[in-house]
Amino acid sequence: MTSFWDERYAIRDYVYGKLPNSYFAEQLDLLTPGKILLPAEGEGRNAVYAALNGWEVTAFDSSIEGKKKAIQLADENKVTINYLLAGYDEVMFEPQGYDVLAIIYAHIPSSHRRAIHRKLITALKPGGKLIFEAFSKEQMKYNSGGPRNLNMLYSASEISEDFNILTNTHLEETVVHLQEGPHHMGDGAVIRLTGSML
Repeated sequence: MTSFWDERYAIRDYVYGKLPNSYFAEQLDLLTPGKILLPAEGEGRNAVYAALNGWEVTAFDSSIEGKKKAIQLADENKVTINYLLAGYDEVMFEPQGYDVLAIIYAHIPSSHRRAIHRKLITALKPGGKLIFEAFSKEQMKYNSGGPRNLNMLYSASEISEDFNILTNTHLEETVVHLQEGPHHMGDGAVIRLTGSML
């Protein structure tokens, strides 16, 4: 998969745009800045938005091309982000070290999904918050982006179970209109989840 993302991100344009995901930004704006972890951060749009708003940002992705563009975007905006070149299996982060974990369109095969989600959630401090948005299985009806493989898409019940350690959760399945660069454009079926660590 790394080669796929390297090829996608190697073009000059930002394939998901330079602006943050709207749900991520909306939820982040409700919180007091602290430390945030952003897995599968790609070209850095959400990481840079967080840094611009006073967050101490750690992001990771397995794509070197994604990292290059994220650092370029951070430089353009005169902010600093800590961007690790790592996949889910090898990434090292401080357990209970973050106030927010934001998982935005990070699609994982069903065979590994639950284990990876449960590894990531250990990053949250007590009281820390998850912000999650990804395509649901209903996305197969739409052509606005995302994997064209049911095995890489999610159901609300799967996501609820993956993050069942959280409290004060809000889970919704909805259709949104995406305007996030050429690869996220048009109506899309998504799952959104927020919740707090005990």
